[in-house]
Amino acid sequence: MILRLLLLLLLTALPARAERVVAGISADNIGITAAFDGSSVLIFGAVKRDAPEPEGQLGVIVTLEGPQQKVTVRRKTREMGIWVNSDKMVISSVPSFYAVASSAPLDRILSPETDAAERISVPVAVEAYAGPLGRSDGRPFAEALLRLRAGTGAYSVSERAVTLAADTLFRADFDLPANLIEGDYTARMYLLREGRVIDQTHASIKVRRIGLERFTYALSREQPLLYGLLSLGLAIFAGWAAAAAFRLIRNS
Repeated sequence: MILRLLLLLLLTALPARAERVVAGISADNIGITAAFDGSSVLIFGAVKRDAPEPEGQLGVIVTLEGPQQKVTVRRKTREMGIWVNSDKMVISSVPSFYAVASSAPLDRILSPETDAAERISVPVAVEAYAGPLGRSDGRPFAEALLRLRAGTGAYSVSERAVTLAADTLFRADFDLPANLIEGDYTARMYLLREGRVIDQTHASIKVRRIGLERFTYALSREQPLLYGLLSLGLAIFAGWAAAAAFRLIRNS
């Protein structure tokens, strides 16, 4: 009882935050079907104030992160006129998708110290998840991973993509590619002043295969032998049907 009373007194003595971020998302579930060609997500919110607006530039950063995955990065070298894989490095865990949107250039609203602590920017976030690479020459492989995934759109940074109205309302639009990986995606919203995070919140988006796509994916993982036999049978039937149709056309 005494401990609870002391905790209550401590909490009431702490200063209330002058600004807080309240946010939401347009969809918390995305279904992947055979005809899925990508999707878009709207993340919106507002700054709630319990006191007059403080001085300093207000910044909003929104990140969208996909499930973690293990990747292998290979280095190619030219041997006797042929490009071959000469070296590789396995990175145990990196985001399959990572997008950053901000209300202003990151170097204006996000300090390096805050970035290192919160792991917001793409290079810092990926390096943090990858952890110690375990080899002295691992940096080129990590840089190659960033470059390749930026080229495919899996990693992206969109500065000034967060629209901020009257320093109160904000919104950010994210385009999700067609090759989404199934899993839980996390959207994080950061409210910053003078390069420091003063409040943050997060929301989850579930990406799941549905319908026939879900059935075939589950079958390939849980019953690989049956899946292989069904695929073989379908291929044989398709070949026979094509041959039969060709004979009918030729004889008509």
